[in-house]
Amino acid sequence: MMQVPLLDIKAQEAPIREELRRAIDEVIDSVRYIGGPKITALEEAVADYSGAGFGIGVTSGTDALLISLMALDVGPGDLVLTTPYSFFATAGVVARLGARPVFVDIDPVTYNIDPALLADWFSRQEQDVPKVKALIPVHLYGQCADMDPILELADRYGIPVIEDAAQAIGARYPAKNGVKKAGSMGTTGCFSFFPSKNLGAMGDGGMVVTSDEALAGKIARLRNHGAAPKYYHSMIGGNFRLDAIQAAVLLVKLGHLDEWHRSRQANADWYDAHLNVDGIKKPAAVYQPGFHIYNQYVVSVPEKRDELREHLQAAHIGHEVYYPVPFHEQECFQYLGYKSGDFPHSEYAARHTLALPVYPGLTEEMQASVVEAIAGFYK
Repeated sequence: MMQVPLLDIKAQEAPIREELRRAIDEVIDSVRYIGGPKITALEEAVADYSGAGFGIGVTSGTDALLISLMALDVGPGDLVLTTPYSFFATAGVVARLGARPVFVDIDPVTYNIDPALLADWFSRQEQDVPKVKALIPVHLYGQCADMDPILELADRYGIPVIEDAAQAIGARYPAKNGVKKAGSMGTTGCFSFFPSKNLGAMGDGGMVVTSDEALAGKIARLRNHGAAPKYYHSMIGGNFRLDAIQAAVLLVKLGHLDEWHRSRQANADWYDAHLNVDGIKKPAAVYQPGFHIYNQYVVSVPEKRDELREHLQAAHIGHEVYYPVPFHEQECFQYLGYKSGDFPHSEYAARHTLALPVYPGLTEEMQASVVEAIAGFYK
């Protein structure tokens, strides 16, 4: 049995190493480290790739969410509806602005927010609806949330939608008005370029996309302390600028992104065909083939998940738990008044899911070692 890492960025970048070096050297030679043509080119390319009108490069996926909320004037006393099962930033940015995160449980099949439960919240909490200033669905693990019913609810109540597409650049959704890409369906879409993402920088980075020109302009001002022109501040923003070296790296990688998506999808298909272990539930791609981009391949383990982790660790098989503590059980969110048992699907996912290696460059021999290790544990 061979060692298999959860992710091997070095192997993925090796074939394009010289292309990356040239792009970085161009920035060094230009001495345009803040702003400049690389930023503009990336913003236009990501907006075009995602099917949105405008892109605004920012410092991280977290700040993409934060600045979207700031641009929508979310603040103290406001409510923001989202999922309790995601990376911390999804709810953390809401609390940072003094607003109150309100959670709606996930669909246990996709791990994305459940539109039926969301509709139920609106019908049960009529007195709170006027306080809701934004809705943040998360396209978790690379598969879009069921956006049509979510957008219908948002439109009915006049609520902006911020897509947390941090893990889903390039993922597609079969909307009733045609196939759409993650990030292009809501008021804004937020991407993360953290190195482990399908489109990963060599450090932190993120982007907001939107088709609202006025909102794009506001976000662009907010990322630079609210200044337009320089030294004249119409609003209070922050320093949320994406740097040019990261933009140069991402421009190179964007040209390879669809190829990397196809590799991840092929690896997921291989697991689907060969990971036949009693009790292990494989992830469901609920839309058309090729729509899920598999930032993570997450299985559900009904029994002995943590014991399986110890076994895989001993066998040098990479794995990870995303995310072991739902938001409503986090210490910092106890003031919200939720308790264990309030969101059973999120709690089950937190205690029973496990991510397996699915990155580009993973060989069938390596995948076979992953399957062999899992099967060996249960035997």
